[in-house]
Amino acid sequence: MSKIKPSKGAPYARILGVGGYRPARVVPNEVILEKIDSSDEWIRSRSGIATRHWASPEETVTAMSVEASGKAIAAAGITPEQIGAVVVSTVSHFKQTPAVATEIADKIGAGKPAAFDISAGCAGFGYGLTLAKGMIVEGSAEYVLVIGVERLSDLTDLEDRATAFLFGDGAGAVVVGPSDVPHIGPTVWGSEGDKSETIKQTVPWNEYQLGDVSKLPLNEAGEIKFPAITQEGQAVFRWAVFEMAKVAQQALDAAGISADDLDVFIPHQANMRIIDSMVKTLKLPEHVTVARDVETTGNTSAASIPLAMERLLATGQAKSGDTALVIGFGAGLVFAATVVTLP
Repeated sequence: MSKIKPSKGAPYARILGVGGYRPARVVPNEVILEKIDSSDEWIRSRSGIATRHWASPEETVTAMSVEASGKAIAAAGITPEQIGAVVVSTVSHFKQTPAVATEIADKIGAGKPAAFDISAGCAGFGYGLTLAKGMIVEGSAEYVLVIGVERLSDLTDLEDRATAFLFGDGAGAVVVGPSDVPHIGPTVWGSEGDKSETIKQTVPWNEYQLGDVSKLPLNEAGEIKFPAITQEGQAVFRWAVFEMAKVAQQALDAAGISADDLDVFIPHQANMRIIDSMVKTLKLPEHVTVARDVETTGNTSAASIPLAMERLLATGQAKSGDTALVIGFGAGLVFAATVVTLP
């Protein structure tokens, strides 16, 4: 018979506050067109993107995260010292170790919380939210800070016509805390590793370090390119449109609600055509507010869902207490969907 005492966590968890940070520099499509043979009309028609934000040297992964976290903590009505864990989802923190979460925790004055990074691409926010919920219910933390942050401009090949216009920078954060009633539904998540080549880094860091020109991409001047994110656009589009709508429906079913019960839909901001196709496939009613932050923010990977959530609430398009379906999907290929009550 076990001698271990049962954990004393909360019955449920909920999002208590959200915050976002977008870099000051706004980059229109015209800047992207300086390096690729395309047009503003083509970029808008294929992706829905008109502008994106690119970080300055001072707007680091840590700096952006600290700004977003401060807003989320203030909105949640708690102090940094009450944070028991910091979970950061990012693919653009270039130090292998230590985790950037530890630096962020220190800079926000959180004391000595558990702090770690996860790499789950554009599904990273959903992964972090699920981990946070588990920690609160299990009792290992009362409040968890979940951050999605990216500086994807550092990993963008501006000469790649397929991806140069897609990516932006930013940070989004939420504070997850205890609740007496369920406000975060079951997570439907998973991976399809057989499709890992469809979104990937062009070359591993070790090959870049070795400098073997025969294995590395070169620019027009014959110089070695820095590693970047590349993708097979059509394959990713088909997967997202057909498979992720199924995952979104499974999340609705797991939460015990239908599309008619939704107030808000916040999908990963990858592409406007993907978003519109998912809305159609899910047969969302007209009253459901749909996040389309991608138009002015671009694809910010792990940051896209909390950034879109923050903007919907800030502009009044969504309100506290609304029921929202969130779904992230991307490199891996990985995915995560759940239903939440907005803070």
